[in-house]
Amino acid sequence: MSHPDPYPLKSLNTGPLHGKLTVPGDKSISHRALILGALSIGTTEIKGLLEAQDVLNTASALTALGAPATKTGDVWQVLGRGVSGLRQPDGPLDFGNSGTGTRLMMGVITGHPITVELIGDESLSRRPMGRVLDPLRQMGLNVEHLGSPNPENQGNKAPKETTSETLPLKLTGLCDPIPISYELPVPSAQVKSAVLLAGLHAPGTTTIIEKEPTRDHTERMMTYFGAQVSVTKSDGKTHIALQGRPELSGQNVQVP
Repeated sequence: MSHPDPYPLKSLNTGPLHGKLTVPGDKSISHRALILGALSIGTTEIKGLLEAQDVLNTASALTALGAPATKTGDVWQVLGRGVSGLRQPDGPLDFGNSGTGTRLMMGVITGHPITVELIGDESLSRRPMGRVLDPLRQMGLNVEHLGSPNPENQGNKAPKETTSETLPLKLTGLCDPIPISYELPVPSAQVKSAVLLAGLHAPGTTTIIEKEPTRDHTERMMTYFGAQVSVTKSDGKTHIALQGRPELSGQNVQVP
């Protein structure tokens, strides 16, 4: 095989780079902006939404639940239906590979008298949901497993997971979720957020107790949309108390 003859390369001086760029928005905040917009009265406008498939699946799920999420130019708009205002979807909600979207929406569904099937791809269908379902069951959520037992969760060496802890699942919420006080067994912003989202619909105070701090996107954004959330410290733990059944108002959100 012949090779081309080598030739010299030159490096030339250039001036500095100039221009502007837009950094993609945060995924966790994007999910929450869509969901809280759907639970608010009026229209929420979101700039900087991360248009990854996980977030788009949440937007599609909310649209199927009666809160259309659409894009005009570079702005996403969510037409909210208010707390407990979502409707029965016509078919299953497919979350693809999004664990965050799935777990947060479990909290939302808990506060609605509807029956919803949740499905996902093969990877998501192997991931356990028990940590978030346990407190939501305490609040009244009914959970029915629709698939076969997860083979990865069987056998002496596998974690002891029940078959109701993986997708596909059928969830039935209720008009009056039970407000609870729940201490997180392990730090988890997703579990905390799911319980707080369910607590929006509960007639009373829902309290989350954290032994170790987790991301506080949900508490901050709920307050921004109009919910009453108090955060106090006691005995080295954080107590997050949410007053149920607020009237949330649509807001303008710039996802950082």
